[in-house]
Amino acid sequence: MAEYILMAETGSDIHQETARRYGIAVVPMHVNFGEVSRDDDSFPPEELYQSYKATGKLPQTAGCSPQDFTAAFDRVHQAHPDAQILYLAYSAATTVSFRSAHLAAEGRDYVTMIDTKAVSSGQRLIVTNVARMLQKRPDATKQQVIDFVNDQVKRIRFAFVPGDLDYLRAGGRLSNVAFLGATLLRIKPTIEVIDGKLVATTKRRGTMVKCVRQLVEDFVTREPMDLSRVNLTYTSGDAPDPQMRSTVEKILVDHGAQEIEWVKSGCVIASHSGPGSFGIAALVAGKKD
Repeated sequence: MAEYILMAETGSDIHQETARRYGIAVVPMHVNFGEVSRDDDSFPPEELYQSYKATGKLPQTAGCSPQDFTAAFDRVHQAHPDAQILYLAYSAATTVSFRSAHLAAEGRDYVTMIDTKAVSSGQRLIVTNVARMLQKRPDATKQQVIDFVNDQVKRIRFAFVPGDLDYLRAGGRLSNVAFLGATLLRIKPTIEVIDGKLVATTKRRGTMVKCVRQLVEDFVTREPMDLSRVNLTYTSGDAPDPQMRSTVEKILVDHGAQEIEWVKSGCVIASHSGPGSFGIAALVAGKKD
C-alpha cells in the first residue's frame, strides 16, 4: 500500500489551513511588482489592489519555476521517502507550472503528474476530493487513484464573474474599447474554464449581485450537477458580500447543495479578476452505480 502526498500550486487557492488538514504540499506561484517578486498567498490581495491603485501598473503573475518544484519534490521526498507524490496541476494551458514540474521531475520515479485543466476553486475541489478519497480508501492502487483523478477532471466545472473589468483591461485581456462599452452598459462577462482554457461565454447586464444570481442559476440547471460539494470564490474582504452570500446560498440550497465552502482567492487569481469577483466550482453528476 503506497502513501500518497498530494501537491498543487497556490493558484488552487488551497490555503495553509486546508493544506495542513489534508497533508497537501503547496508550491508557490509568483506575483511580480516590477523587479520585486513575491510568493502568491504570502500576502493578501488587498496589497495588490493598493499597488495598482497607487501606481496604475498591474503586478504581473508567474507560474512556478523548475527550481520551485525541485525544492518541493526534495522537501517532500526527504520527509516521506517511501511516498508517491501526486502533483495535480493548475491548468497547463494557462501557466508554465506543469512544464516546470516536468523538468524538475526528471529521474524521479516517485512523482506522478496530472493536468487538472482547472484553476482556483475548481482545482481546489479536485485536489481536496482526491484527498478525501485517499482518507476513505487508503488501500487504493495507483491506477485506481489516477482513474479517480481523471474522472474528476472530466466532470469539473468552474465559472466566474470579474469584479472589476479594469483588471482584465490592464492585464491585456480586454481592449480599451470593449472595456469602455462594457462599463457604460454595465455588462459583466462570465469566464469559464473549458478544456483548461479561460473562455468568455455569457455577457450579463446589471448589478454584480444580479449577474451572480443569473450565473449560479444557469450553472446548477444547464446540466445535471453533483452539488454534494460546491466551492465558491471571493476576492476581497474578510468574508463575501452578505447580500451576494445569502443570494447564492439560497439558490444552491434550493437545488440540493449540501456542503458549501467559501474561499478567498490568492493574488494570482485576484490579479486577473479584481476585487469583488465571484467564482463557482462543482462537479457534473457522475454515473450511478
